[in-house]
Amino acid sequence: MDTPVALFIFRRPETTARVFAEIARARPSKLLIIADGPSPSRPGEAERCAATRAIVEQVDWPCSVLRNYADTNLGLRARVASGLDWVFSQVDEAIILEDDCLPHPTFFGYCRELLDRYRHAPHIMHIAGSNFLPPSLTPSTSYYFSRYPLIWGWATWARAWQHYDLNLTLLDDAQQRRAFLRQLTDWRERRFWERTLTRIRRGALNTWDYQWSLTCRLRQGLAINPSRNLVINIGIGPDAHHTQTTIQGMPHTHEAIPFPLVHPADRTPIPAIEAHMRETYFSTPTLAQMIRNKLQQILPRAS
Repeated sequence: MDTPVALFIFRRPETTARVFAEIARARPSKLLIIADGPSPSRPGEAERCAATRAIVEQVDWPCSVLRNYADTNLGLRARVASGLDWVFSQVDEAIILEDDCLPHPTFFGYCRELLDRYRHAPHIMHIAGSNFLPPSLTPSTSYYFSRYPLIWGWATWARAWQHYDLNLTLLDDAQQRRAFLRQLTDWRERRFWERTLTRIRRGALNTWDYQWSLTCRLRQGLAINPSRNLVINIGIGPDAHHTQTTIQGMPHTHEAIPFPLVHPADRTPIPAIEAHMRETYFSTPTLAQMIRNKLQQILPRAS
């Protein structure tokens, strides 16, 4: 496979081994490995980081391997952002996996084909491998266009990533900020992004992905999301950065996507799908939803 693959690793040798095995099956001709470093304040982390790095040394196919390893712990936000800056200083496009995102073998061919198809379409900024839709909303085409990029296994181009704004400096301008919020006609989504922006600015949200979503949104960019789920998260638990518990609607299995791909007739997001994504993942929950979510967390433990 001639499409570069970028793999982010840290301190989880068990999940890394499974993800790396799928990359080895795909046999990319170029592999870029980005690793965060251990924190001296966490006992045993240096050993786990070393064990994880040893796994990805086992490249036994013809492959150019580039490594970007941090000596000390940078944290999720800085490591992913700086790692992707480095990736796209080396290559023009890449398939991106983290150490807990297990792809189906067809994920690589799907990304490769769509990277090629939309390489020169500047408003297409992201290709996702995840599908969080209920069956009733699944389109008949192989993928659909959306304003909501999903990051459990994805791909993009250097021409899109060059616009990434980790610190959201564009929104420092009050007029730009108001213009962006006016685009959000649903008050719950507007409240969600207002609160998210505040938490990012205060340093209370140690992440990089909301900034990527906003970068795409501010540039009127679209994501490609598959109609079948191609990636599962195998790292949910106390050792994860954010996904310590199951996310609503999260798929637990992946499946093959048939080839040839069936392409949508146009690039317009589907209103029903956009409403589902907005209401489920990008809106401040109502009181009734918060009560229901709390009950769902309590009842399984009580039983």
